[in-house]
This record gives sequence, structure tokens and C-alpha cells, in this order.
Amino acid sequence: MTAEERRESVIDAAVHEFAAFGLHGASTEAIAERAGISQPYIFKIFGTKKELFLATAERVCDRIDAQFEAASETALQRPGATSHEIIETIGKSFVELMGRREELLVLLQSFAASADPEVLEVSRRRMQQVHSFVQKVSGGSDGEVQMFMAYGMLLTVSAGLNLPAIIADDPWARKMITFEH
Repeated sequence: MTAEERRESVIDAAVHEFAAFGLHGASTEAIAERAGISQPYIFKIFGTKKELFLATAERVCDRIDAQFEAASETALQRPGATSHEIIETIGKSFVELMGRREELLVLLQSFAASADPEVLEVSRRRMQQVHSFVQKVSGGSDGEVQMFMAYGMLLTVSAGLNLPAIIADDPWARKMITFEH
């Protein structure tokens, strides 16, 4: 395994631990065990647990960005697609992220850890990037993009509450995560 593959393996393992326990509660020992490496090797790669946390949050955001980019490309292939249609297509792709609950929990954990200035900077920068991307690709109004961002946060919190697990039995949960205008 190359050094880059090991780094990626550690981040994959870190998603699980940070999703469950956050920056301060996560165990680098548990991450190392899950990744099949020694704990000191984590520090050799990342330096600190916080650097690993930031790399994990960035990875999650990169995956979300890729999801949104693919959705926007699909929407833009439709002739005459309106800003509303483009935003709706990207929003529906966010629903697919609900199946990657741990990644969305990492987002929530990064917001919760934003008392740390470095975590705050990454969280703000990544949210700003999503906002700018959606506005640019859709040409949507400030209000349309704000509604998209609000819906995304609703879905992120819904993932944290594991609402997809109860939508069959609880109509309110289904209403919370169904993208309709």
C-alpha cells in the first residue's frame, strides 16, 4: 500500500470515529485499529488529531461537492433549465447523501467543534464554497440559494436523527426529508 493509500485508509477509518465521537471524543487508537496501522503512524501522517479531523471534514466536503457537481451537470444538460430546476436537481442529489449518514455526522461534528478557530475556518470556507457553487451554476437568486442551503441543513440534521430509518412508520419524518416545492 502506498503512503497516499494509507492516508486515505486512515481518513476512511476516521469518518466512522469522528462521526460518532467528534473531534475531542474520538480515539486515535480506535482509528488506527480500524485502519490496520499503529497509532504513532497516524501522528506521522497527520501530526495531530485535529489535523486528521480537518482532513476528514475536507474529504467529506469534497465528496458532497462531487455529488453536487454531477447533479448540476445533469441539470445543465436539459435545454432551458431554469435556476429553480437546477437547484431542485442538486437538492434531490442531497437526498442521496442521506445514505452516507456518517459523512453528514462528520459535518455536524465539525460545526459542533467550531469553537476551535481552525475548525471554524474550514467549516465556514466549505459552506461558502457550496453557496457560491450553487449560485454560480444555477444563476439562482439569493433567496433560492438560501432555501437550498436551509434544506441541506435540514437534511443534514435529519441524517443525524436517522430519520430515513423511520420514514416508513412516521409520516412526519418522510415529510421532513422529501424535496418538494
